[in-house]
Amino acid sequence: MDSQKVDLFLMTNAKFFESHQVQMIRERLLNLDDSKWAMIQSVQLKDPTTMLIISLLGGGLGIDRFMVGDTGLGVGKLLTCGGLGIWTIVDWFMIMGVTRQKNLEKMHQVMM
Repeated sequence: MDSQKVDLFLMTNAKFFESHQVQMIRERLLNLDDSKWAMIQSVQLKDPTTMLIISLLGGGLGIDRFMVGDTGLGVGKLLTCGGLGIWTIVDWFMIMGVTRQKNLEKMHQVMM
């Protein structure tokens, strides 16, 4: 794939991944053929900052976990009222990393 396309994609979407993962994603994108470019452009990535705001507002009901795709954990948080608040507070610190990890998993699925 063209390095200019890859660099532009990573400049606009680097905030969706951990900083140490960006170089690995770049290398994998450079090795792909151009036929996958449309699929890569259409991947819906979640914004970690938005997920943190959602976690602050609705984390006790598990809304953050449902949106990330962790349905089981979302149900668990919903039934326990966020683990009596403890689980909610822990997720305030973890949800951005979880969101970035889920974004990386989506990219791996597309790049396969």
